[in-house]
Amino acid sequence: MVEVIAAIARWFQLAANMILLGSCIFLAIANTGKRVHLGAWIVRLERLFPWLAISIPIGLVVMLMTSLVQITGNVSNLWQQDVWLGFISDTRVGQIWSWRTLSALMLLFVIILLRKSPKTRWQYILIAFAATLPLIAGSLASHAAAEGLSVLAVLPYALHIILAGVWFGALPAFLLLIYENNKNAKAKPGNAPEYKTLMRFSAIALPVMLLIILTGITVADRIFDGFYAALVATPYGWLLSIKIFILSIILLIAARVRAHWLPLLESDSQSDNTNPGKTGMRKWVRIEFILALLLLFLATVIANTTPVKHALIENWPFPFRFSILATWDKPNVAIQVWIGVFILILAAGAIQFGQLRNWGFKRLIGVPGLLLASGLAIALPPLAIQAYPETYRRPSVPFDVISITNGAALFNQHCVECHGHQGMGNGIKSRTLSTKLPDLLIEPHTTEHTPGDFYNWISYGMVNTDMPGYAEKISEEDRWDLVNYVHALSRGYQARILTPEIIPNKAYVKPPLFSYTENNSNSGSLQDFRGHKAVLLVIFSWPQSQDRIEQLKQAYDRLSEQNITVLAVPANELAATELTQIAAELPFSAVTQGASEIAASYALSRRTLTHPDIIGKGKNPDHMEFLIDQNGYMRARWIPSIDQAGWSDIDKLYQQITLLNRENMKVPYPEDFVR
Repeated sequence: MVEVIAAIARWFQLAANMILLGSCIFLAIANTGKRVHLGAWIVRLERLFPWLAISIPIGLVVMLMTSLVQITGNVSNLWQQDVWLGFISDTRVGQIWSWRTLSALMLLFVIILLRKSPKTRWQYILIAFAATLPLIAGSLASHAAAEGLSVLAVLPYALHIILAGVWFGALPAFLLLIYENNKNAKAKPGNAPEYKTLMRFSAIALPVMLLIILTGITVADRIFDGFYAALVATPYGWLLSIKIFILSIILLIAARVRAHWLPLLESDSQSDNTNPGKTGMRKWVRIEFILALLLLFLATVIANTTPVKHALIENWPFPFRFSILATWDKPNVAIQVWIGVFILILAAGAIQFGQLRNWGFKRLIGVPGLLLASGLAIALPPLAIQAYPETYRRPSVPFDVISITNGAALFNQHCVECHGHQGMGNGIKSRTLSTKLPDLLIEPHTTEHTPGDFYNWISYGMVNTDMPGYAEKISEEDRWDLVNYVHALSRGYQARILTPEIIPNKAYVKPPLFSYTENNSNSGSLQDFRGHKAVLLVIFSWPQSQDRIEQLKQAYDRLSEQNITVLAVPANELAATELTQIAAELPFSAVTQGASEIAASYALSRRTLTHPDIIGKGKNPDHMEFLIDQNGYMRARWIPSIDQAGWSDIDKLYQQITLLNRENMKVPYPEDFVR
């Protein structure tokens, strides 16, 4: 019951806010002289302004009350002042609520201040500006801004909701003007100032709707974060799909009003209620407004539904999915897709052509609809590949060195005989199998399929192949470890593009995560350095790396001035006393626990363009150094046995660190789970 009340309150205050904004924009468009102030429809509309303005803070107070009940679980807490003050001052939601309420009260003050005076265009614009402030404050609480309060995070959502207010909020004024015009029996409708007002608003409504769609796509793309399959497999996606469907109907109605009813209103000389232009406008704009109210209610529900980035698709409901990566290089796929896209473009062109040629409604819908269905029928099937219930299931195990190391052991136990030591499909049994095994190392197999696909194959095998299932032999967590290892193999091979020199402002390689304990018993993780420090990860062998370690010791003061952390990780097993002695002499951190997992996992990134190392089991270098930037991406790598000089000249290493520090690249941190 509380959630229902909260949803109604959100919808009520948002609708009131938008109607105030859109109505003032509409009145500013209509305001062409003193005569306009005599219109009864304007008087009726302005009488609503104070009531609409006071509805916004009332709705916000109800929203706060329902939030407190949901958080505390007790209605009696509503009467405790410290609960209110604590929520408002100590939580981000409460602080945003206070900003929204203050801006709503400011809007109410502006309306009361201007209530008695005859309105001019600038006064309507002033009220409209004040009406945008609660909407902008509300956008700070959106899913799009949840990752962090920044202009880039908030701007698309703020523009989306303001533009929606300009369109939706103007519909009541639009309807009032039509009803008023029905009572006016003077002159030809096409010459009436009211008609010109409708035409002016209709002219700006089209670009506004296009911008609403554009900003909506931008916001949705950020919220989906690549998980577009959730559109048909999560509550958030289902609600958004319904919203898109309703919006499509509204767009068709709006196009029909602009293309048919407005010109009919101008051409018909009748000025009474029998004018088909007036009756048609009244009917369809009323339907559009009712659908817009429903659309707005869906938007408020969606805003408080778990976004798809955090919603789990445990069971994909379809036996197929669409993938450009996995299908594009197959024969004739690109040709079919481009033919389908061309037909879709023809469908869009048919709508415009039909409007210019004044096609009937059925024909205007039927011809583009047939072309749309034909285009999709041609373009989509070639992009379809098999899917499984687990296809979009997200890994339950993070992509870290412990998981990868365990996955490597499981791979050696269960998979090497067929897939080979490096996953190239050349194991000792591979020639006896009835199917050709995929190359998990070199081919882009892991990017073409989801982690859930691999989990399904490992669990239940592959139909019509020799791949068996291991659900009965390997635990669920271990199966996810195998998935992580397969991805680590592929990512390690992709890291062959790295050299001792970074590519400025280009971040591609996502290294495995790790936690560690230092020689002084302090612990930490790779994620701890995100956002404020780069990391030089030194994987060394002893005593082979002794000279290099000594060189880094001498250069440490200079390196530390560059805001970089040096982590030394022994690649080979050392006696506890020997490791303690080595670590005691180092001015930087030496990893004592977790070292073997880190060294083994990062050794998968040992390959270079000149030394692919794909024969047999491969060979791990004695010494490797990785430069990881503040965003968590592996940016450069030096292997002395392959790259020769490289960072042996400390000045060259110092230069690369300086370049990293000069970057102002804004990229999302690497995901903690493979995807």
